[in-house]
Amino acid sequence: MTDENKEKDMETTEPKTGVYICYCGGNISDHVDVEALRDKATGIPGVAVARTSQFMCSDPGQELIMEDLKSGAVDRVVVASCAPSLHETTFRSAIKRAGGNPYIYEHANIREQVSWIHHGDAATEKATRLVAAAAAKAGLLKPLEPIRVDATQHATVIGGGVAGLRAAKDLAGRGIDVLLIEKSPFLGGQTATLSTVAPTGEEASDLVQELAGQVLSDPAITVHTGSQVTAIDGYIGNFTLRVVKEPPEGASEELKQSADSKKKSGAYIPFRGVYYQPEHGKPEKAEEFTQKTGVIVMATGFSTYQPRTGEYAYGETENVITLPELIKAMALNSGNGHMLEFKGRKIRSVAMIHCVGSRLIPGIHEEDESGYLNEYCSRTCCSAILHAANTIRETCPDTHVFDFYRDIRTYGRGQEDIYDQAAHNNVVFMRFEADSSPEVLQNQKAGDYPLTVRVKDTLTFGETVEVPVDLVVLAVGMEPNNVSDIVEMMKLPVGTDRFLLEVHPKLRPVEVAVGGVFLAGTCQAPMDIGEACNAAGAAAVKTSALLAKGFVELDPFVAEVDDAKCVGTGACLEACLNPGALNIIETVIDGETVKRALVTPALCLGCGACTAVCPENAININGWTLQQYEAMVDMIVAEDVAA
Repeated sequence: MTDENKEKDMETTEPKTGVYICYCGGNISDHVDVEALRDKATGIPGVAVARTSQFMCSDPGQELIMEDLKSGAVDRVVVASCAPSLHETTFRSAIKRAGGNPYIYEHANIREQVSWIHHGDAATEKATRLVAAAAAKAGLLKPLEPIRVDATQHATVIGGGVAGLRAAKDLAGRGIDVLLIEKSPFLGGQTATLSTVAPTGEEASDLVQELAGQVLSDPAITVHTGSQVTAIDGYIGNFTLRVVKEPPEGASEELKQSADSKKKSGAYIPFRGVYYQPEHGKPEKAEEFTQKTGVIVMATGFSTYQPRTGEYAYGETENVITLPELIKAMALNSGNGHMLEFKGRKIRSVAMIHCVGSRLIPGIHEEDESGYLNEYCSRTCCSAILHAANTIRETCPDTHVFDFYRDIRTYGRGQEDIYDQAAHNNVVFMRFEADSSPEVLQNQKAGDYPLTVRVKDTLTFGETVEVPVDLVVLAVGMEPNNVSDIVEMMKLPVGTDRFLLEVHPKLRPVEVAVGGVFLAGTCQAPMDIGEACNAAGAAAVKTSALLAKGFVELDPFVAEVDDAKCVGTGACLEACLNPGALNIIETVIDGETVKRALVTPALCLGCGACTAVCPENAININGWTLQQYEAMVDMIVAEDVAA
């Protein structure tokens, strides 16, 4: 039987729904009587088969579904398991492999919505009603076809740090033309502000110079520095970007005031990056251009936390600095080789304080001017500051180092060795609790140490210790760069930590909910250089897979207009959440010019806002029609759902 005949047959025959219930290794079955649920499911109208499995998402579980579809025992599928966001794709793929339409599937979440919050008979009763509701909807499902849109064989990378450079290089290596946009005149991002890289000890300048050189020499990659995206239109496979490119002097006030602007394009400038402004491409005034692209890779990076004035005495004395400031000072250190020097002063002892601007706790730490706290761990600060401590002890042995920490996180290959080496180098560790952070006090006595750090040291059972120091270094955390303009333009999801939010950290780690947009590096979360480059590589692989066919297939859960009912009131257009997804057009029907709503499927979010406001009930969402909703509600409130 052909696919077309199968679809016609489904429309004219009674539904044969298969219900497949997962034990989830005890996550569900510890609180839901799964076998009782299966027995009840067999009494739900339209259900032909009900089966259970320890792990429905496993190969044996999927085989149960596939065999029933192939044999004709079922023509619609309901899976009762964990949240659909985890394995919806898994089950749709299984149905497709069995020769079925992947959109004749409905999901009942009986883990997060049932077993994790209910117990005993109440859990089984609620699970039964959710399964019955899903079966009622499944009986009304129609085979759907994915939406196919042409895809431009081009990718745009926003951000010229190591993640952006790596993504551009990997994309070009897969035969995709790339536009790389960087708002500053320099390539290399925050990596360029480092001296050496832990744990390998490699020169950061060498890494940036090599990677940037490969990008700049690749004919498939066009690089625009001093440029910003000002508008983004379109959808997956067919974006249009408007970019403004500033002249070199206007791109950065820092560059304008610096002799570095006279450097040769492509040269590495310490603590800034690779300066790039091709002679033939230097605009004398701001220029604007547009670029059609199929995919956008966000590699917008991070900035370091800026301590507020008075935080650990920062800004009140020049003897309190941040770790990036120390790294730069150490690289320029012209001391005698035995003692660290800072601004011409010999540093006899230095205090290093962890978790500044990270792991902040409401009620204990002070909020910033916007009322926000960075409650997350920045992950890389511990290794970075211990690497600096080791460098001081090994190159300036007469400078003592005191390390004040809440917890130490040196994760990843070779990172724990940095901590071990610090102990071997006689770095003195003191541990404090979150509610008793170190106090940095200024000394008034002439000739004495300028600062004293007072802390309640939990390693000595809460003894208060005072450490005289010449310098305090704050291990500042990561914050995402401000890309609120792009977030607003594309409606990108942002997490509570203000980093861009992926669809799923395990199953779709570099994708966002907006189709055709991928994440690379620290715009997503705090990462070290290796992790950022790995994420960039993953984004490049996802991009090349998406663009390889020349077209993109999208789920068909979008609005559909019934022209026989639509009278063009425009209420749907006003309610639409995504500009361009709906338009009111004039068309000729039976010789009369009338207004009708027209959907652009690739832009439709499938949110249903238009459905809710249409006075004629002339618009519905494929796969989520009002009729299907009503059937679900009827089963949820029915007195006996399995009669």
